[in-house]
Amino acid sequence: MTVRLECTGLTGGYGTTTAFRQVDLAVEAGTIEALLGPNGAGKTTLLRTMAGFLPSQEGAVAVDRQPLKTGRPSLASKAGIVLVPDKRNIFTTLTVEENLKAAGHKGGPVPRDMLDLFPALQRRWTLRAGALSGGEQQMLAMARALIQEPKVLLVDEMSMGLAPLVVESLFETVDRIATDHGCAVLLVEQHVSLALEVAHSASVLNRGSIVLRGPAKELLADAARLEAAYFGTKEAK
Repeated sequence: MTVRLECTGLTGGYGTTTAFRQVDLAVEAGTIEALLGPNGAGKTTLLRTMAGFLPSQEGAVAVDRQPLKTGRPSLASKAGIVLVPDKRNIFTTLTVEENLKAAGHKGGPVPRDMLDLFPALQRRWTLRAGALSGGEQQMLAMARALIQEPKVLLVDEMSMGLAPLVVESLFETVDRIATDHGCAVLLVEQHVSLALEVAHSASVLNRGSIVLRGPAKELLADAARLEAAYFGTKEAK
């Protein structure tokens, strides 16, 4: 398969403060990589660096083998990287339809094309986004990302604050997005078991470094090793 997103020796943070270091990742088209780790491990900062919102301190990011200049969100977006942040970043005063129109581009999908994956938005079509439930707002955030036709979809803490049934539905949708649209999906998620059930592979980031990587199903089956990596105990090695 085609390697769509690749990071080599990527190190970054804020100013002179380093949040993650020497990260190597390769995510193929049509697959999902779960990025796991405790709070403060550097996961969100890593995503923001890949999406161009922060410059790297060292290393490289590439899409389809083409290197990107970090710290330039417009270049990352042009290359096909789209970030769904944990705060969703929807326009709360615009309707669902208007949000999707604002995110779309000429010649791309039209807003109603998103209803195939997010049918629950149909009945909220003319409602302002600020009046949606948390789950509906997350669906809208995902739809806004998908209408941009991403090659790489970065999703940060999709399940935060949502009911379990909504979370399960969203994970199923992410699986469809990767399979049907050929995206490389990098999923940062605290809901470890659900993330590993949908992902093809997974990496654990702890104290800024990748400490464990492997097929998602293997990590799911080895709870002791996964827990050790997640919490930074000796058994992880």
